Amino acid sequence: MSIDTTPRTSRGPVRRAERTLAPDLARGAMLLIIALANVAGVVFAGEPGLDATPEGTDRGLNFLLFELVHARGYPVFAVMFGYGLVQLARRQDASGATPKQVRSVLLRRNLWLVVFGFAHAALLYYGDFLGAYGIVGIVMTLVLLRRGDKFHRIVLVLWALSAVEILAIGAIVVSGILEGSGGSAPLPSGHVDSLAAPGYFASMVDRLAEWPVHTLTVLPFIIIAWLGMWAARRRVLEEPARHKTLLTWTAVLGLGVAVAGGLPAALVSAGWLHVDDSATSLMLMLHGGSGMFAGPGYVAVFGLIAMRVTRPGPVVGALSALGRRSLSGYLFQSVAWLVLLAPFTFALGDRFGSPTVTGLIIALAVWLVTVLIARLLDKRKQVGPAEIALRRLTYGPRGVVGAE
Repeated sequence: MSIDTTPRTSRGPVRRAERTLAPDLARGAMLLIIALANVAGVVFAGEPGLDATPEGTDRGLNFLLFELVHARGYPVFAVMFGYGLVQLARRQDASGATPKQVRSVLLRRNLWLVVFGFAHAALLYYGDFLGAYGIVGIVMTLVLLRRGDKFHRIVLVLWALSAVEILAIGAIVVSGILEGSGGSAPLPSGHVDSLAAPGYFASMVDRLAEWPVHTLTVLPFIIIAWLGMWAARRRVLEEPARHKTLLTWTAVLGLGVAVAGGLPAALVSAGWLHVDDSATSLMLMLHGGSGMFAGPGYVAVFGLIAMRVTRPGPVVGALSALGRRSLSGYLFQSVAWLVLLAPFTFALGDRFGSPTVTGLIIALAVWLVTVLIARLLDKRKQVGPAEIALRRLTYGPRGVVGAE
């Protein structure tokens, strides 16, 4: 009997033929939601970004932003992050890499994400999520990745407890509304110094102070990413037909909770509901908590769409192309906000009447530009620039060979 002494080695990044449609489609489409949410914050230099005294069309736009956009885009990427972590590890395992080598690749990639996040925040935009993804990815690699199915069921219990909490907060909010406490308080919105800074250097100094705090506040999304890891272990998006019932119920319940939970805050933001300060604070808590359910809800919708796509057409192909270059698309948006909207650059948000309308038009236009650029790169079989950098840093020179 012979013993195989061939050294086991890790492999490079995912190849085009290995990709699954649903995650790429979700990332590409949901970058629009990220753009709409971030541009509102940039225009109004606040978090969440909104016009506190809307009139006319702005009322409806505020309503839609709080129902479908604010705190409802990043959970999708959190789910996809956890899902992608399992896919990456699975491909490394299949190539013959040892568990130690797989862990090394994942840790290196996530450490570089932290570096990317710091650079992104320092140079462009305080509301960075890359650093938080990197930190969460390190924790998940070390603590969660190699656990068994029984352990991973804990995340389902945590989500069930979160749903109970949301129901309890919702009941309190509804009770307060029915009692008619009165008042005319706007939704709480924290001022962001870097977005209102008069110069680039001043904005950079502000961002360096804001980034660590923002990163710490968003780290709890590990619960959302963990759900993505649970779903990836069952290949929910690779085999959507086999999980059609799960995807359907997840879409209905996830988006249902997000829409219902966001309704009170949306009504207040539109000026159609008037309550006092204590009520608005509770409504904003309900809005943020229910928003996490939009993550699996939106992902399930794209899973169901992908199940019906036998041959991607131009729209699906373009959105998927952006999804495969989502890191580049995300960073491109931050460059656009700095150039187009910062007080010390073109400051377009204050030049054309309604800042809300102007900001949303700019967000849509910037997103469409990234879709077109991604489609052109896709036709040339070229990886996005940010993806090239991250892959080279993670895998070395082979990180850009045959990846697209």
